[in-house]
Amino acid sequence: MLAFPRVITAMATPFTAERALDLDGAQALAGHLVAHGSGGLVVAGTTGESPTLSHAETVLLFRAVVDAVGGRAAVIAGCGKNDTAATADLVREATTAGVDGILLVTPYYNRPNARGLTVHFRAAAAATDLPVMLYDIPSRTACEIPAPTIVELAAGVPNILGIKDAVDDFEKTAWVAARAPQGFGIWSGSDGTLLQTLAAGGAGVVSVASHLVGDDIAAMIETFWTDPRKAAETAYRIAPLAKALFAEPSPAPLKAALAMVGLPAGPVRPPLVEVEQPTVDLLRDALHAAGREVRA
Repeated sequence: MLAFPRVITAMATPFTAERALDLDGAQALAGHLVAHGSGGLVVAGTTGESPTLSHAETVLLFRAVVDAVGGRAAVIAGCGKNDTAATADLVREATTAGVDGILLVTPYYNRPNARGLTVHFRAAAAATDLPVMLYDIPSRTACEIPAPTIVELAAGVPNILGIKDAVDDFEKTAWVAARAPQGFGIWSGSDGTLLQTLAAGGAGVVSVASHLVGDDIAAMIETFWTDPRKAAETAYRIAPLAKALFAEPSPAPLKAALAMVGLPAGPVRPPLVEVEQPTVDLLRDALHAAGREVRA
């Protein structure tokens, strides 16, 4: 039994035109995602522009999404910071807010070694009794979790029950999958590598494209083990969209695409900026290819 759903959306954070937090929009977007394939939502993760959210905004967002979809989907709070004490404090607040799980990215910029990562993740996981998913994305953090450390944490910390794997090293993925204890899962951190992650022993995906093609992604995972050719056909069809969503720094392309299909998004906050016209055109073509109607 997995501690987290197979399809989790790394949810965008809607803002008003003035770039204030749009809690009504967040609740509406969360409801849409749950209705279209998402069994869980990561709230205030990187796709949710967590670096630009204040502490108070982050907690408000947790509570708003729990109020909107709690009981229908797993609400997973993005709590990872590069300060262990601050991370543990936010984990406690998220737990009190009623979330269902915690996502912990590797500490960025200060780049701890394996011993430091172990201390950090153990302290953060000890601040809650909720299931914890680690997040390994060295392209953003300049800090990768060594495979033996992942297995050590999975075996030694009862509530560390998964990892979002955005390393794109499938030999490493398979090594961890073969050695981690039963109940520990590996989720692809990229829509473009979902099938490779599943083939290496993964459990699912923390997706960005699921904002727009969530039903397709859920069906792709469901059919992977019984009809891999069909899963590959779906992956091929939505691949241009998954790629276009990162044509400029994320989540700016995602927010542009959400606006095109009439879903709450709003602008990004600086230092991110709105996408340029060539990216708008690319997104429009990719949405059409994926079978999504574009309204604007």
